[in-house]
Amino acid sequence: MSDGTPWRPLVHVEDISAAFLAILETPRELVHGEAFNVGRTAENYRIREVAEMVREVVPGSEVTFADGAGPDLRCYRVDCAKLATILPDLELRWTVRRGIEQLYQAFMEYGLELEDLTGSRFQRIAHVRSLMESDRLDDDLRESVLRTGQPAPYRRPA
Repeated sequence: MSDGTPWRPLVHVEDISAAFLAILETPRELVHGEAFNVGRTAENYRIREVAEMVREVVPGSEVTFADGAGPDLRCYRVDCAKLATILPDLELRWTVRRGIEQLYQAFMEYGLELEDLTGSRFQRIAHVRSLMESDRLDDDLRESVLRTGQPAPYRRPA
């Protein structure tokens, strides 16, 4: 929904997890009270570049940008050199392109559709709204009580 020019630092959750584990095993005096940008400095991309990678990986896909869209004001790049300096043995294994390939394979393997990502299945706020609309949650986000006095059955979507 932008013109694709903003920068984003991207990192795979497995690399974030590896960094957490490495920090837990690092001497306290090296990491206590310190903040780290987790990832690789080279994995900062413009949204447009990520979209092009998706187009290259996903057969038949096209890249379009919203008509009249301007640059997103949330534009940032990060330097991850501190992490590499303090944790030189930390091996980050993922690139954005490999992550895109992994997601594409998951979409194919599990039959995921766009609706799965844009609907209430994987978005917390949309899920809560759907529970409220079906009277399973009240306005205070508490389980609704049906006319029978029994709590509404709650089943997490498959």
